[in-house]
Amino acid sequence: MRSLTLFLMCAAGVLLSTLALAQPAGRPGRRMYDPTTEVTVKGTIDDVQQMAHGRRMMGTHVMLKTDAGTLDVHLGPSSFLSKKGFTLAKGDQIEVTGSKVKYSGADALIAREVKKGDKTLTLRDKNGVPEWAGTGRRPTD
Repeated sequence: MRSLTLFLMCAAGVLLSTLALAQPAGRPGRRMYDPTTEVTVKGTIDDVQQMAHGRRMMGTHVMLKTDAGTLDVHLGPSSFLSKKGFTLAKGDQIEVTGSKVKYSGADALIAREVKKGDKTLTLRDKNGVPEWAGTGRRPTD
């Protein structure tokens, strides 16, 4: 009986270790959002991209030309932007506040708030918790 228990514990440990190592490194979102790296940048959208995040979700990214260079801005689920009636297109002038991070070896920005003209879209709260997360998934701290 002890050997069966030991075997099951070892198998569970190997399985959990494998799952932890299989998690994608540098995945954007709340885990990477760091309020201490928050910046505000202004620029012109050079490209709007729909990127697959997981099997069912499409995320919207914009390539933003700023005075300091081009920055990949991670906004959030395309469905969330659409639901809010917030559209972005090449050539739009925007201001983005978000957490500056390294993603796939390059500078990127995880957006908390986007301003276009007189419209403002809030994507995350000040701690980086996504607005689309729903009430049951928000931390209480």
